[in-house]
Amino acid sequence: MRLLSYSIRVVLLWCLAIALPSCIDSYMPDVISATKHYLTVDGFINSQGITTIVLSRTYDIDARATIPPVEAGATVTIEAEGGGSYSLRESTTKGTYASASLSLPTTQRYRLRIRTTGGTEYASDYVAIKTTPPIDNITWRTTNDGLNIYVNTHDNTNASQYYRWEYEETWEIRPPYSPSVEYKNGRMQDITVPFPTTCWGNVKSVDIKISNTTRLSQDVVSDFLVRSFATTASQIYYKYSILVRQHTLTKEEYGYWELLKKNTENIGSLFDPQPAQLTGNVHCLNDDTELALGYVGAHSLTEKRIFISRGELPSTWRLQNGYEGCLPPDTVFLYKPSPPPPNPTEVLRSAFGRSTFLPIQAIYERDIIIGYLAKEQGCIDCRARGTSVRPSFWQ
Repeated sequence: MRLLSYSIRVVLLWCLAIALPSCIDSYMPDVISATKHYLTVDGFINSQGITTIVLSRTYDIDARATIPPVEAGATVTIEAEGGGSYSLRESTTKGTYASASLSLPTTQRYRLRIRTTGGTEYASDYVAIKTTPPIDNITWRTTNDGLNIYVNTHDNTNASQYYRWEYEETWEIRPPYSPSVEYKNGRMQDITVPFPTTCWGNVKSVDIKISNTTRLSQDVVSDFLVRSFATTASQIYYKYSILVRQHTLTKEEYGYWELLKKNTENIGSLFDPQPAQLTGNVHCLNDDTELALGYVGAHSLTEKRIFISRGELPSTWRLQNGYEGCLPPDTVFLYKPSPPPPNPTEVLRSAFGRSTFLPIQAIYERDIIIGYLAKEQGCIDCRARGTSVRPSFWQ
């Protein structure tokens, strides 16, 4: 009887589990679709170089936007507390503003001032300039799990203490096919403009890398992990380069990035830190109720680049080039042994009349072309995964 009762409970639970999804409707609270679009300020005042600031707006969670709406046409300036200002101009990329290359005296404090096309004015707090020490070196080591890349730096004056790093990666891409023919103007011919045999992928970091030395007797950062790869990573299949940029922050700016890191990266369970209000040091000057997001610090920037070649990595690693799904090529037959015989013209038009499917080379049988090897364009043209323009720094 006890067994029967247990079985009935199981059946009832399964029925409930099946029925529940049909009773669930998506719910989007009104408050989520009625949020204000606050100004977001991304960037810092570069005391020894070009200052680049990106202005955008927050958007509703139900807007399904993939790119934040930009704040174009604004007037952006760097202001010194003792007087003097430097203008930033909007680039061809709307919402991105850049200054000339500047060398700002460290004896003054600076802030960013913004005036939107609607007449709303914002300003960051005045901040002192921090001088970022050079990166000592970037090192890498292999482990059983893959490749680790580290940054090392120090400040003999013990004045830095708070650090943030960004990185930009570039790597070689080589497609598995180099077509010798093309379908053009309704017929097959020798290819006139070959596809590039090498491209370069490029991506900038999005994760937050910060560290401090406040608990150390010396201002030394040793082997801080900035990037890691599995033994199958496609970026290191041929040749890889990473450019690491180093920022020195004030204690307050470091606190902003630390909170941002917790809010964006460490939330996922009941035991993770809960979201906290994050605004920064940018304020609206003509409306106290208008919020702005972002922290504008002022410091110099240092950077260093390294290269890693495939030959430097363990030969036992099963690295992937990213084109594994492109092998083997497809075959388009013009003639087949079974009747009825196909119409070669119709076969070519049907197979290659669309640009996403491209021929690679002819297949011969007794000096007669009986078909073509072919594949999707993404497997042939590496420009779908990067640029064919060789980077100026590439070795």
